[in-house]
Amino acid sequence: MLDRRRLLQSAALGAGLAAVGGSALARIQTAAPVEGGPVDATFRGFMDRAFEETLDRAPEVVTMFGLDKGARAAAKSQLTAPTRQEEDDQRAFVRRQAAELARIDRAALTPRNVNYYDSLKSNLDGVIATYAIPYGQGGWPNPYRVSQQGGAYQSTPDFLANQHTIETAADADAYVARVNAFADVLTAETDRLKEEYALGVVPPDFILAKAVRQQDGFLATPVATSTLTQSVRDRAREKGLSGDWDAQVERLLTERVYPALAAQNAVLKAAQPGATHEASVRRLPQGEQYYANSLNYITTTRLTAEEIHRTGLAQMAELTARADELLKAQGMTQGSVADRIKALGDDPKYIYPNTDAGKAELIAKLNAQMADMQARLPSAFGRLPKAKVEIKRVPPEIEAGAPMGYYNSPSLDGARPGIYWINLKDTAEWPSWSLPTLTYHEATPGHHLQISLQQESPSAPLLMNLLGFSSYVEGWGLYAEQLADELGAYENDPVGQIGYIQSLMFRAARLVVDTGIHSKGWSREQGIRYMMDAYGDQEGAATSEVERYCGWPGQACAYKVGHNEWVRLREQAKTTLGPKFDIKGFHDTALAAGGVPLSVLERIVQDWTSTQA
Repeated sequence: MLDRRRLLQSAALGAGLAAVGGSALARIQTAAPVEGGPVDATFRGFMDRAFEETLDRAPEVVTMFGLDKGARAAAKSQLTAPTRQEEDDQRAFVRRQAAELARIDRAALTPRNVNYYDSLKSNLDGVIATYAIPYGQGGWPNPYRVSQQGGAYQSTPDFLANQHTIETAADADAYVARVNAFADVLTAETDRLKEEYALGVVPPDFILAKAVRQQDGFLATPVATSTLTQSVRDRAREKGLSGDWDAQVERLLTERVYPALAAQNAVLKAAQPGATHEASVRRLPQGEQYYANSLNYITTTRLTAEEIHRTGLAQMAELTARADELLKAQGMTQGSVADRIKALGDDPKYIYPNTDAGKAELIAKLNAQMADMQARLPSAFGRLPKAKVEIKRVPPEIEAGAPMGYYNSPSLDGARPGIYWINLKDTAEWPSWSLPTLTYHEATPGHHLQISLQQESPSAPLLMNLLGFSSYVEGWGLYAEQLADELGAYENDPVGQIGYIQSLMFRAARLVVDTGIHSKGWSREQGIRYMMDAYGDQEGAATSEVERYCGWPGQACAYKVGHNEWVRLREQAKTTLGPKFDIKGFHDTALAAGGVPLSVLERIVQDWTSTQA
């Protein structure tokens, strides 16, 4: 899972070339001149301005890309508070961008710029469609501003620890300033929360309960041992910096942040007695339209919930038959496929000790698997990224509500590596045979390879780095799992191959459960039972997953819908080209533009195919 929550919350429209220093921008500035005629130049100028304007509005985005230096150094001390005025301004900003884009003559653009144009229009139209519904605006399918998996109480500490770099005393000062601003973010978020609760947009009781527990844990942590305090203390010490930044953070936590979070926590607790157990977003005002918007925005298709549901059921049947064959080859013949996969998952020989040492051993094995895959990649790609990727465990204080695995992209200049996060709250949820596939999805040849290639492209506009086309990105991640199998990753690991098939079953089950909950009125418990019965998931993991779908309607559909399209387009090109088909050319071409809507990806692949025939 690519974690673009903060990015999409901060800026619905992305960016182009900013007038700031840094090696990444120097690289872009020395790229080839804009192709095409005067309309193309106008269009690329529009994208450049959009980038600058987005950076002006989103200090978090500036930091995320490592651009908080030089002319934009002030951004490093700032956070965006989600006040009503800020959100009104953001909506006006997006509409202005859409109006300016509409004035550009699409018919006069080169084919490459038409792809960018259509991608921008798809993104803007999807975001603007959400404005007709008075909650969950901005495109990301998150109707609940604060939940077990979202809200400033989670995202801001994570952002400060992993995106805000500390190299100098000024960086530490900026960190303290952001901790101070964190209190204002929480207060503004709480104000908006009250408005939405008054509209009836209250999370289900199980989401509220988990969010309350996590916030209680945050508030019960002594300020001296808070992650926010430890992060600045440890990193300043590593750099040999002298200062009392940790003491300043402790004071701000005591006087401002903890009180602001306590006030928010009280609002959540006050809502609990009246919260429903119903999981579906259909119960919310304009809930059916909200879900339709979410599916459209997330999948970049016009597939209906019913079509997606049927696809999930059909693919579950196909994958179950494949898993049955692999399990029988291992001598596992008794019981349903789900029962046998569960037995495999419960086998102690595949479980790492649930200790710090066991978790360190697990991460070391993931690094070895990545190194092995890295050696295989040149046979399938003409271009490989320069940026490195690190594997880290999700911080224990947010494990309960965090996804099981996700990825943060590197800075644009590659100075800060990509990070592949794995949730190790319980190693029993990660039998060793299930881990290689996660690595291939989140790191290479999955998210890290795709995102890094996009960021390192000398010709693609930086704007494309900010558009969140989940069906392309997550579809690629799932396609990367398939590609790893095709590259021989499991040639000596037949049980690991079962893990790969189970991963596909998991994503097909998501199509069934997400649409079941939000379109057919399934209960949380019905969704959990389906996940367990369909592919042998453990109850704890299934519960975390289903509660995620309840809070992010439609997002879980991106993976398999996108994967299906990646596979369809590749097989279509292979059929058309026959022996002329080149897998390296297919991958390099399909990845060159960066994340795009699936309709644009189809055009790119078809155009490439026609030139190869």
